[in-house]
Amino acid sequence: MHILHYFNKKETPYWIIDTHAGAGIYDLEDAWAEKTAEFKEGIARLWDNTDLPQDLQVYIDHIRNLNDGQDLVYYPGSPWISLELMRHKDRLHLFELHPTEIEVLSDNIEQQGREIARQVTIFEKDGFSGLKSQLPPVPRRGVILIDPSYEDKADYRHTLMAIKDGLKRFATGCYAVWYPLVNRKEVHDMIRQLEKLPDTQWLNASLAVRKPAADGYGLHGSGMFIINPPYTLHAALEKSLPYLAKHLAQDSSATFSLTRQGN
Repeated sequence: MHILHYFNKKETPYWIIDTHAGAGIYDLEDAWAEKTAEFKEGIARLWDNTDLPQDLQVYIDHIRNLNDGQDLVYYPGSPWISLELMRHKDRLHLFELHPTEIEVLSDNIEQQGREIARQVTIFEKDGFSGLKSQLPPVPRRGVILIDPSYEDKADYRHTLMAIKDGLKRFATGCYAVWYPLVNRKEVHDMIRQLEKLPDTQWLNASLAVRKPAADGYGLHGSGMFIINPPYTLHAALEKSLPYLAKHLAQDSSATFSLTRQGN
């Protein structure tokens, strides 16, 4: 959200390109959400807090708006956040390959009304390959979100390739890569390669909420690697990450990391 607020400070329009859009909005009372109950260790812990750092408060306020100020039932994915923050002159390009997800995504977009739907283009295809056709964006300003599930370990390689190719086509774009904190060699290799990209400014933020599982499986946190980040983002994360590490901690191993190059 901080990135889009920053982009909105200039009058020039921009595109948001989301390579793995998902359903857009998620029902936390759905059987699967209730079964995994992951939200109870995340957003639910912050829902009633009154001492949130500014960026986190803005985030919670937007989710309250989605829930009409009532109890936490619906949780927004990146497409909904983008629609909330982008302006009428900006455009949202969404890629989703899973047939069930894209059906729900399309329905969620249509429910926002015809005016909003005109700003959105949905592609039923692989986001890694589809990204090439979108770069550079027509207004020469853009935010590219790359957040695959990484269930297929090839996603780490595909993400790195997408970034390298994207920078050749659109070197000034803001690329935001989500990644899981899991005990897999592929994660560390991808981050090292991203950090070595020549002539780039980047920011790497990660949050671990518990110690890694003894068997090496399971998520113990996640991170965002951002190329060409807003210069204001580092200071905002210096406030938000310690708060999250404290309030989302599941054991004494909870911690955060914030590094950067340039800016």
